[in-house]
Amino acid sequence: MLTSSREKTCVLALDQGTTSSRAILFDPRGKPLAIAQEEFPQHVRTGAAGSDVDLGIVEHDPEDIWRTQLGCAVRVLERAGITPAEVAAIGITNQRETTILWEKRTGRPVAPAIVWQSRVSAPICGRLRAAGLEAEISRRTGLVLDPYFSATKIVHLLETVPGLRSRCEAGEVLFGTVDTFLIWRLTGGRVHATDPTNASRTLLYDIDRGAWSDELCRIFGLPAAILPEVRPSSGSFGETDSAIFGTSIPIAGCAGDQQASGFAHGCLAPGNAKNTYGTGAFLLFCTADRRVASGNGLLTTLGCGLPGGSPPYMLEGAVFIAGAIVGWLRDGLGIIERSADVEQLARSVPDSGGLMLVPALTGLGSPHWDPFARGLIIGISRATNRGHVARAALDSIAFSVADVVSAMERDSGLPLNRLRVDGGAASNDMLLQIQADVLGIPIERPEVLETTALGAALLAGMAVGFFADADAVAEARRVARVFEPSIDGASRERILGRWHDAVERSKGWAAS
Repeated sequence: MLTSSREKTCVLALDQGTTSSRAILFDPRGKPLAIAQEEFPQHVRTGAAGSDVDLGIVEHDPEDIWRTQLGCAVRVLERAGITPAEVAAIGITNQRETTILWEKRTGRPVAPAIVWQSRVSAPICGRLRAAGLEAEISRRTGLVLDPYFSATKIVHLLETVPGLRSRCEAGEVLFGTVDTFLIWRLTGGRVHATDPTNASRTLLYDIDRGAWSDELCRIFGLPAAILPEVRPSSGSFGETDSAIFGTSIPIAGCAGDQQASGFAHGCLAPGNAKNTYGTGAFLLFCTADRRVASGNGLLTTLGCGLPGGSPPYMLEGAVFIAGAIVGWLRDGLGIIERSADVEQLARSVPDSGGLMLVPALTGLGSPHWDPFARGLIIGISRATNRGHVARAALDSIAFSVADVVSAMERDSGLPLNRLRVDGGAASNDMLLQIQADVLGIPIERPEVLETTALGAALLAGMAVGFFADADAVAEARRVARVFEPSIDGASRERILGRWHDAVERSKGWAAS
């Protein structure tokens, strides 16, 4: 275990997300002391070089990621009146799968970051699938062959950036997901590392062996020299360069955003599950030491274990568009001014008026895995108004989550008795009531909605002894409100039946 001195007053969580970077300070009881957040540009376009298929391409500038994340870290300390010397440790949590390549000598990115949402490598997935390689990839990784994951994004960069492959083979260029890029920058280029939760999302990591796979590198044609070292989620990732904060701070926790959230919710026993309503919706269902191979379109992945323990197996469902559909109502349709306005608008009508909205703006994830599906609104009548669209958008989030929960129960053979939730959209009471209704189980909302950042703080704080024992960690997991189901089973089946009909109509659209 790392050690911390008595004058340490907080843990700093760096929460690098898809649309914004945040920094949150947590006290010894797991309560937020201060928050700083900054959005950064999204670079979205359609089309792909050499392809006549309309693919959604989503990119970030890695320098925007670094600039906003570092800026938030500095500002949150200033707001709280806390000096860097008082910070016991830093925990990092991040958007997963997003792919960055940078020069080893200078740290400069060699290309834009390809975001997890991007479908740009769908043709590469099709090529590998046609070669009969999907089963072997899934067997080793627990994942499906989809452009969502990092490996095919790396292949795309190596095939489209001149000279990049030879530079990677020569050891001049490094790969990392966002956590690795931040650790590299924070340590002044001294540490090139990740953790099992992020490594297990690349299609290059053997989740049973707990190591990078030479065979997977061969399948994808990627040089192993670009890969970071894999270290435990709770433990040492080096120290920050003293020039950044004026003193060195241990980096002692690292986990992908969904696994960090699951750890904060205490999803460590079989049947525990959580859902995060962020840009997408991501469900983790713990199966502990039992690896479950999904027959229903789910992923098998690794979660965060306790310090010194093995990472538990998880079933995961990934809904690509959840809170982002509300952003589309704001920015795309202009029917609300702020995302928070969606609940009031949705409450202006008793229901969706027969409207169904399928939020397949970047394809469908679990349990469908159709990168060519596209968004659909069906059931429009003369009576349809903005309120119905807002209600259908909230319904679509809850319905998408219900599909994933159903698949998890079938795969695991375990019933889900309650769902623990977090994320920005979890502040929406109407959404959580709809979710309870369509699932028929209680929905638990915690006091600390910043659960992803809390998970990173807990991982880091446990590693340095800042959180003294299990009781201190449990106290940070307090429940604020429980939403109980209020409709009968027949109504639930009728609503979901119409939803499934709409989903089928959205599939394959961009490939036709």
